[in-house]
Amino acid sequence: MNILFVSDVSINNIIGGAERLLYEQSSRLAKKGHKVFVITRRLPLHRNHYELIDYVHEFRYRIFRQNSFFFIVSSILNSRKIFLNLIKTDSVDLINIHQPFSALGIILSFKSKHIVKVYTSLSLAFEEYETRHSKPSKIFLKLNYWLNSYLRRCVEKYAINKSDLVLVLSEFSKNKLIIHHGIDPEKIHVIPGGVDLSKFRYDENKLAYKSRLGLAENNFILFTVRNLVPRMGLENLIYAMKEIVKSTEDIFLVIGGTGKLRPKLLNLISELNLDGFVLLKGFIPEEELPLYYGAADFFVLPTKYLEGFGLVTVEAMACGTPAIGTPVGGTLEILGKFDPTFLCKDARAESIAQLIMEKYRHYKDRPAEYQKLSQRCRAFVESHYSWERNVDRVEAEFVRSLKDGS
Repeated sequence: MNILFVSDVSINNIIGGAERLLYEQSSRLAKKGHKVFVITRRLPLHRNHYELIDYVHEFRYRIFRQNSFFFIVSSILNSRKIFLNLIKTDSVDLINIHQPFSALGIILSFKSKHIVKVYTSLSLAFEEYETRHSKPSKIFLKLNYWLNSYLRRCVEKYAINKSDLVLVLSEFSKNKLIIHHGIDPEKIHVIPGGVDLSKFRYDENKLAYKSRLGLAENNFILFTVRNLVPRMGLENLIYAMKEIVKSTEDIFLVIGGTGKLRPKLLNLISELNLDGFVLLKGFIPEEELPLYYGAADFFVLPTKYLEGFGLVTVEAMACGTPAIGTPVGGTLEILGKFDPTFLCKDARAESIAQLIMEKYRHYKDRPAEYQKLSQRCRAFVESHYSWERNVDRVEAEFVRSLKDGS
């Protein structure tokens, strides 16, 4: 197959779940013998309009960010231009859309009309916008906020309706599409995300990892890595630490990630006198993530809402690190399948603190039992969440869609 992925993100800089999914699927399909292309935006980090990355041909189009009008028009015209140039030299059997705006120009092109299209939904575009932007109070700004949200909703629904099949990572995401866009449930197939099992490995020697990262070997380490935005619930996790240190002072929290909430979180840590118990690490490079997962005694996912899947949860568990999470979206499905006792009652700070302390007290002085738990985490991920399993299922869906469309 000649497969075209259309996305807003790039595979040459893995900074989040969207990039990770695109990279793993596109590169693994290319290594299976398919010819794979990516059309995406040209980002500030890009030095060229084209790059060959692990057998994947990535083409980048320019966008203009002066305002929403220029952004939309440049996205439509420039993505369409690259698509039309591509099909002059290469045929495209299937288009896999990962985000709607980059795909709009291609979908509107007559040349794409008879090409099979598959839409991969990681989250709803308008909900992502609303969670990343506070609702303004001034009337004009409020109108602009509403128009941006509404536009994203319309573009996304249009792209999905023009697709032959929709793939999601969780039942949570499937239900979102049904509720908000009225998509036929039969059109939506759930294929959970994956983990690179060779990269995220289990090693019971946590002390060595702690030493390499400069973490106190006698501390019980909690770790999370998130974009620092409101929906992630990091404020609640920090408030939970305030409760935790009242009972014990050997628990230490490391938060990885960047985002607009960083100043607010730093102030909160200082106000709660948690400077000696919480470290806001900042951006953690992809190659260092296994070290942090391996050093942690527990991984914590304190999401308040909109957790489409949570690749970081299964990455941590692949490293043998048990995950504690709030009962939100994909986390509910992952931990509910593994062991529901690792799910908090809700996303409140009190509930997070309560479960962390419960698991801490149970496992801290039971190393043999903790080791068995770690091995169970690894075995669980191997059985359910490898990228090989994910990509094999995606490939099968692509083949089936081509047969149905022929």
